[in-house]
Amino acid sequence: MPENILTVRELTERLRANLEGAFPFVWVRGEVTNLTRPGSGHIYFSLKDREAQIQCVWFAQQQKRASRGQDFDPLTGEVYDGPRPSPLSVLRNGATMLCAGRISVYAARGQYQLVVELLQDEGRGMLAQAFEERKRKLMELGYFAVERKRLLPYDAKRVALITSAAGAAIHDFLTLGAQRGSGAQICLFPASVQGNAAAAEIVTALHRAGAQGWAQVIVLIRGGGSLEDLWPFNEEAVAEAVFRSRIPVLAGIGHEVDVTLADMTADARAATPSHAAQLLWPPRTELAQRLDDACGALRRAAAGRLAGMERSLQEQTKALRWLSPSRCLARLRERLERMLCALEKTLPQRLAGAGRQLAQKRDMLHARILRSLERREHALARLTLTVENADPLAPLKKGYALASAANGDILRSVRQVAPGQEIHVRLDNGRLSAIVSVVRPE
Repeated sequence: MPENILTVRELTERLRANLEGAFPFVWVRGEVTNLTRPGSGHIYFSLKDREAQIQCVWFAQQQKRASRGQDFDPLTGEVYDGPRPSPLSVLRNGATMLCAGRISVYAARGQYQLVVELLQDEGRGMLAQAFEERKRKLMELGYFAVERKRLLPYDAKRVALITSAAGAAIHDFLTLGAQRGSGAQICLFPASVQGNAAAAEIVTALHRAGAQGWAQVIVLIRGGGSLEDLWPFNEEAVAEAVFRSRIPVLAGIGHEVDVTLADMTADARAATPSHAAQLLWPPRTELAQRLDDACGALRRAAAGRLAGMERSLQEQTKALRWLSPSRCLARLRERLERMLCALEKTLPQRLAGAGRQLAQKRDMLHARILRSLERREHALARLTLTVENADPLAPLKKGYALASAANGDILRSVRQVAPGQEIHVRLDNGRLSAIVSVVRPE
């Protein structure tokens, strides 16, 4: 027999593990059919389209979790003024629904099914899907970038307000604004905040407020409502007008959990219209405290400035006294007297020292002159002796004679003359001339 034969249960468990691992959470759109509500409280139905269908089960525990918090929608984040519609009331045969959950295998029948966790009618689901798609698009365009958002002015004085003139939001905003800040001018640019024409009116109001250039900040507010009611603030045209505004925009739309594309694009977001007033104007007590702090700082600065000026005046007065002509003359006189005293003390000593130095230098000079004369006498004697020894006539006194040819050349060799030539001979006491008769070389 082949090895590794699986039982039906083993195969089913493997299929369950693979399916649940591959589809841990999916959204499925389809038409409801085969809806049954047995006494167990669980709901069974199928979702189908033109080509296929899938079995669905919505367990009672998941139904209670989805219905918990009747004023809050867990799928869209929408806050309702009253009880929200229960998903159970819109689930019926023929209705097109959006279901979210995980894919599992029902082992008893050997079929896969969708275990539903969230359920929403297609209309509301399409709005949520459109919101996410627009959100991704605007995020890629940089509409929500933090670095492009500008700071709101502190205690704004000129405010352009865009909202419905008949809504409760304007009343809450103005009431709180009257209790805060140091006073401001508010220019209303009325616009519908709900309905098909609302988006265009909001864009027009934003353009008008920006074109005037009067306001320091534009405030865009609206009270709470359903996702459909707030949809004009999710239109791309409104988000683009907020993005292009040359004036900082503060958005306070709906309740705290309501977040629209206009909120995310604005330079600052308030949780509610009242919160927008709180962000725009500080409490009067804070302004009073800041005024007290400023007055105290001004007093301290003034006191410090006066103290500094007084010190500077004292220093300049002291410098002026020090630089006056009489003080200068007195200082010069004191300096001259000190120099005279010093001269009187040091002059005799300096003269005595100079005398001793002069005597020493005189003795040294005399000794140097004597030594120089002695050296010169010795040198003269040596030169005299040298001159005497070098005199060619000196040997004549000893009996020698100096012979020269007729032309005057001194005769140093017999080869310089020939017999018959005349020569001259110089003796110590005279000269004589002779004729050579014989030449005998040796």
